Amino acid sequence: MTRRRAPLLLAMTTVAALMTGGSTLVSAGTAIAEQAKATPAAEPAPTTRMGAMVADDMAKRDAATRARARAIDLQEQAVKAAAARLQSALKSSTQAGDPTTGPPSAPPPPGTPSPSAQPDQFDTLARIYQAMKPAKAAPVFEQLDLEVQYLVAKKMRERSAALLMAAMSPQGAARLSMRMAGRPGAKPIRPTPP
Repeated sequence: MTRRRAPLLLAMTTVAALMTGGSTLVSAGTAIAEQAKATPAAEPAPTTRMGAMVADDMAKRDAATRARARAIDLQEQAVKAAAARLQSALKSSTQAGDPTTGPPSAPPPPGTPSPSAQPDQFDTLARIYQAMKPAKAAPVFEQLDLEVQYLVAKKMRERSAALLMAAMSPQGAARLSMRMAGRPGAKPIRPTPP
């Protein structure tokens, strides 16, 4: 019984022979590679399973490289577009004389919260009062300054604000309602003298 050598073993011995063969074989290999690059359509089909696997892995790697290059190009385009939008917004605000880009003209009154701290500060308070039970939050909420009540209630969801106002005393709910309506019955905050 004669035993046939597997094509994989034959391919491995061929590769080992080529690697130990010397510079003439290496230059022949580079010549073959250059010829294969010059005529990609005439690429021979792999005759072994190993050759097919190598070719498949190379194709997958090339596809992944192309996908990464496309993703990087898209990111660069997005960054360039964002930079262009920022530049145009900066030019338009400078041309329009936007006060936010210039130096501050006068400090705000002592009772008024700073504009930079206002959104985060009142958003946080609104979330806290929305998370509390209305019956427990109402007595605490009524102790706040009317302007703070108004700013926090503006940031709350309507349903949460309604439940909170329902749990407040009638006088407190009426004052807050008048302030939210912008009616003259609401008492404005007067800054305390220093």
